[in-house]
Amino acid sequence: MDHVLIGPGGAFCFNTKCHRGARVWVGDNSVRIGGQSYPYVQKSRAEAQRASTALTRACGFPVEVQPVLAFVAVAAVQVVPSLRDVHVLQEPDIAAFEHLRTDWRPGKIESVYAAARDRHTWVHP
Repeated sequence: MDHVLIGPGGAFCFNTKCHRGARVWVGDNSVRIGGQSYPYVQKSRAEAQRASTALTRACGFPVEVQPVLAFVAVAAVQVVPSLRDVHVLQEPDIAAFEHLRTDWRPGKIESVYAAARDRHTWVHP
């Protein structure tokens, strides 16, 4: 798990990948770069689920965490239209997250944020 972003837009688990200058194709379950396949999409889903489970347990209420696959320093990213459950972006797109809004109230944001900062949240029982 590279980064967890928590705010008015919800909770997001970022999986960042650097493939300098590469052209990236993202499918429903894998990523292809230079003819090689990588399990980044599945890994992003699994990390978001792990974060959701840990934060839900720590907060005492359901916390949905959305997976994000962020590519750094790549030339281009092509994403299949059928991929809807994982956000795929390049570093300039990250600024768009500040405009996302959900029905999360400030108290919920603070609770999730506090749980995320507590190292005990991330230790398996």
